[in-house]
Amino acid sequence: MQRSIKAVVFDLGGTLIYFDGVWTEVMQVAMRELLAHLQASGSALDTEQFLDEFHTRLQEYYIQREAEFVEYTTAHILRTLLADMSQPPLSDEQLALALSRFYAVSQSRWKTEADAQETLEALRAAGYRLGIISNASDDADVQTLVDKAGLRPYMDFVLSSAACGIRKPNPMIFKIGLQEWGLAPGEAAMVGDTLGADILGARNAGLHSIWITRRAEKPANRDHAETIQPDATIATLAELPAALETMQA
Repeated sequence: MQRSIKAVVFDLGGTLIYFDGVWTEVMQVAMRELLAHLQASGSALDTEQFLDEFHTRLQEYYIQREAEFVEYTTAHILRTLLADMSQPPLSDEQLALALSRFYAVSQSRWKTEADAQETLEALRAAGYRLGIISNASDDADVQTLVDKAGLRPYMDFVLSSAACGIRKPNPMIFKIGLQEWGLAPGEAAMVGDTLGADILGARNAGLHSIWITRRAEKPANRDHAETIQPDATIATLAELPAALETMQA
């Protein structure tokens, strides 16, 4: 029987990899690493002023992006903040290096799910095309995490919202991913842990939706539990191949 689902799109964080740490504590360390790098590079920044303002702007940005589904990126936030603090602009190379120092702190705390690579190997062996669509404020960070997790060999593409400026659940980001394969939406399934981004986005774009619940205990999911329903639910990635087979027309 010919499969109706030919490709699988994965979310990244909370689906293929997980964060092992306390996010707020790690971010405090990361912001200080960023500040130290900027100061060592010649920026005349007041420590407490920069840390307070950068943290405030990040929090405002996190709220805004969930309402608008537009990705303004951490690079944009940092450039704007430095300009507002009357600091000379960073070159693209300087900005990339500064952000790499910032994200290196959190990158060390992301771990690959134990069943990720075995599941991806099984799906590839079964003939499925695989890709990643991730909501994230820095594309280089996403690409680094994918490489550190050993996921790159399985993927046809890794698309971040930072790279295209659009966040899930906006259906356009799914359409961009599907263009890589030349497939219709109904020929792909989205696997993710967030109802309001992964599952709603997949449904709006016409993809099949599979909710993975291993890392799904979060307020946003509780808020949508009664209103956003996936086509299938799995607890672990190891259950995915069988779930896909069950979903085939």
